[in-house]
Amino acid sequence: MIIGSPDDVTSDALAAMERTADPRVREILMSLVKHLHGFIREVRLTEDEFRQATAVLNEMGKLSTDTHNESVLMAGSLGVSSLVCLLNNGGNGNTETSQSLLGPFWRLNSPRVANGGTIVRSDTPGDPLLVTARVVDTAGKPIAGAEVDIWHASPVGLYESQDPEQADMNLRGKFTTDEDGRFWFATVKMIGYPIPTGGVVGRMLRAQNRHPYRPAHLHALIVKEGFKVLISQVYDPKDLHIDTDPQFGVTKALLGDYTLHEERHPTDPRLRPPWYSLDYTYVMEPGETKLPMAPIK
Repeated sequence: MIIGSPDDVTSDALAAMERTADPRVREILMSLVKHLHGFIREVRLTEDEFRQATAVLNEMGKLSTDTHNESVLMAGSLGVSSLVCLLNNGGNGNTETSQSLLGPFWRLNSPRVANGGTIVRSDTPGDPLLVTARVVDTAGKPIAGAEVDIWHASPVGLYESQDPEQADMNLRGKFTTDEDGRFWFATVKMIGYPIPTGGVVGRMLRAQNRHPYRPAHLHALIVKEGFKVLISQVYDPKDLHIDTDPQFGVTKALLGDYTLHEERHPTDPRLRPPWYSLDYTYVMEPGETKLPMAPIK
C-alpha cells in the first residue's frame, strides 16, 4: 500500500503481521503492533523522543554482560516480570503461588550439596541461618527427588558474581529432596540490597524518585519431571523495604518467617547465637518441565 495517512501505517503493518504463518507468533505480533501504535498516538511521541528511545534500547544491550543483564533488570523495574509470572501461575492468576521472579543473578551448574550441608564457600561474616524446606504438589503430597537450586546475596548485599571478595559459587548450592519432599542446609542470613543503578534502570529510578533496594530474599529454582519449573523468592517481612520492592516481586505467599534464636542450637555447633531459622513449603504445579535461560554465566 502507498501510505496516505498515519492510519494507513497501522493498517498496513497489521496486514503484514497477519501473514505470519505461526498462529501464536501472529497473535503476538498483531497485538504488539496494535498496542505499540496506540501508545505512540496516545503520548504523541516526538521524533526526538523516538531517537532517545532507540538509543536507550541500544544502551541496554551494550550494558548486558556475562555478569549483568540490564534488560531483565528493566523488565522487573517496570513490573513486567512479576505480571507475566502471576498471570501464568497459581491457576493463571486466580490463586496464590510460590512462583516468583527469576531475577538477573541465577547461574547454571551450582555445586551439589548434601542435605544438612552448607553453601558458604568463603569467609562470609553474618548471622547463621538454618533453612528447612519442603516441596509438595498442589494437593500437598511431598515431591521426592526434586532438584533444588539455591542462591542468595551475601550479608553485604552482593551476589558472588558481583563481589571479587567471595569465592566462586559462594552462597549457591544444588540439593535433592528426600522421600518426604524435604531439603535443608546452613548458610548466613542475607540482607536487602540495591539493584545495579549504573545504567538505564538507575536513571529511570532516579527520575521517578524511587529507591533501588530489594528486600532480603532467598532464591530457589526447583525441577522435577512432570511439573512446571518452580522459580521462587522467599522474602523477609521485617525488611525495611518489604512494601516498596523496586522489582514488584513481593506477594503474601512469598513472605517467610525468618525466626531469631538467642540460644545455642541443641545439636549443630555451626549455629552460634544469634542465629536464624527459616521453614518454608514450596508448591509445584503440574506442567511442562522446561528450564529458563540463565541471565548470566
